[in-house]
Amino acid sequence: MCDTCGCGDPNVVSVDVHERILSVNDRTAAHNREHFVDQGVFAVNLMGSPGAGKTAVLEATARALGEGGRIGVVAGDLETERDAERLRAVGVPAAAITTGSACHLDAEMVHKALHDFPWRGLDYLFVENVGNLVCPAVYDLGQTASVVALSVTEGEDKPLKYPVMFRKADLVLLTKVDLLPHLDVDLAALEANLARVMPRPRLLRVSARTGVGMGEWLSWLGERRSERSAPFAAERPHLHPA
Repeated sequence: MCDTCGCGDPNVVSVDVHERILSVNDRTAAHNREHFVDQGVFAVNLMGSPGAGKTAVLEATARALGEGGRIGVVAGDLETERDAERLRAVGVPAAAITTGSACHLDAEMVHKALHDFPWRGLDYLFVENVGNLVCPAVYDLGQTASVVALSVTEGEDKPLKYPVMFRKADLVLLTKVDLLPHLDVDLAALEANLARVMPRPRLLRVSARTGVGMGEWLSWLGERRSERSAPFAAERPHLHPA
């Protein structure tokens, strides 16, 4: 059970205590966000269930960007560094956060991880959150955008069963679409369910194995980064990535 977010026994974390924890987290998240803005780094909180394909998407993103792609990853997991090791193996700088019993990352964990990580000068910093469709959505990390990886094997009803996760998402990546010919999945129903919970529904279909949809994913990242950096550049032209 996580002893900070209150996802277990409600008697362990009262509403008042939970609100105080979130207020402290939000202050640290704001501090993280200031750093990312100052350095021109587009930070993405990548969330999703265990096995949704988050790490595979990041590996495919690195391949699609090529040698000029300046990305880094902070990968969270309960016990191992396996995801960070996979990313390092394909040339992506990656820091690992092992949370123990905590089912999510928080802003302080990310802040501490960045102390010894060469994130300045990156174009994109991905925070691969702990595999979970509940708690990670509650904690602001200072990210610029929130993305949820949802695999085609998880079913059309996940947006309705875990609405907070999808309500806070800027984009949903429907992963493992190369498996669709072998599954009985109603994509129209999935899109309708997303429309019921997401303020501005946006879904991209991708396959890390075949590369399908990776061009659209990179375009989305580039467009969002340009949208965020243009106003800042106009206001603070003297700042440059370190």
